[in-house]
Amino acid sequence: MRRVGEIRSWIEAFEAVDAATQEVALAYDFYKEEAIEEQDVDDAYARAIKLVEDLELRNMLSAEEDRLGAVLKINAGAGGTESQDWASMLVRMYQRWAERSGYKVTITNWQDGDDAGIKTVTMQIEGELAYGFLKSENGVHRLVRVSPYNAQGKRMTSFASVFVVPLVDDTIEVEVNPGLLSWDTFRSSGAGGQNVNKVETGVRLHYQYTDPDTGETEEIVIENTETRSQMDNRENALRLLRSQLYDKELERRRAAQSEVEANKKKIEWGSQIRSYVFDDRRVKDHRTNYQTSDVNGVMDGDLDAFIKAYLMQTGAGTTNE
Repeated sequence: MRRVGEIRSWIEAFEAVDAATQEVALAYDFYKEEAIEEQDVDDAYARAIKLVEDLELRNMLSAEEDRLGAVLKINAGAGGTESQDWASMLVRMYQRWAERSGYKVTITNWQDGDDAGIKTVTMQIEGELAYGFLKSENGVHRLVRVSPYNAQGKRMTSFASVFVVPLVDDTIEVEVNPGLLSWDTFRSSGAGGQNVNKVETGVRLHYQYTDPDTGETEEIVIENTETRSQMDNRENALRLLRSQLYDKELERRRAAQSEVEANKKKIEWGSQIRSYVFDDRRVKDHRTNYQTSDVNGVMDGDLDAFIKAYLMQTGAGTTNE
């Protein structure tokens, strides 16, 4: 049924483009007969171009994992309150982007900052092609602003990292060895610090992962405080583990094809993918050089131009079969 739905959505998108191009031709005929203004033709043309560009962008997202939802984790960098406040601003930015895009957002882990903001947040963003779009956000995000926390009003620089992996669903088979699993429980608190439960409903999953190629081992640790039920939180944590293991398999495939990108950078000066300079009214992506002066729009979730620029640069030549 999923495949049928995907085919139907492609047919509907092509039909929308076809209808828009016919509307342009019709508008031009009416313009020649002086029945409408030139601006009406321009508007019809702009609508058609937008639909074609959207279809072209979608056509670049043809990898198996692109169609999946996404697990997005935001970590505050060094710098205490400044970076923790910046991390919370990024959380809101991605929530607003998801709302604009019609995606469902679920916060699966939230750790408040010491005085303001957050230390780390993990969210699930569910909907078709969410991972395909959000994979462009992997990396370090840098903020430059006049600090509201500095009495001298100094210009401060803060960093936060964003990690995005595919959210696996029932169509993706991922093997989890129960013998490599262990659990801790703890009392949890939700966004804003409110008490979610006075008993230990929060869970912490530990999984001993061994790289099949190198033999190197690492411990994967996942915390989940999404619900008041410890059992439900365990299920959610296992789902997030499957997503991480699936992402590791994808990394192995990309490495074998010499397509893997280095995304494990230190959260420090010089490693950022994008800079948000508030007092200069500028947001710039350092990979594509795309920039805009609409800082407020970006922080309110208007990220599509950045995502498109990244996909156009990295996905040229990728097509659906």
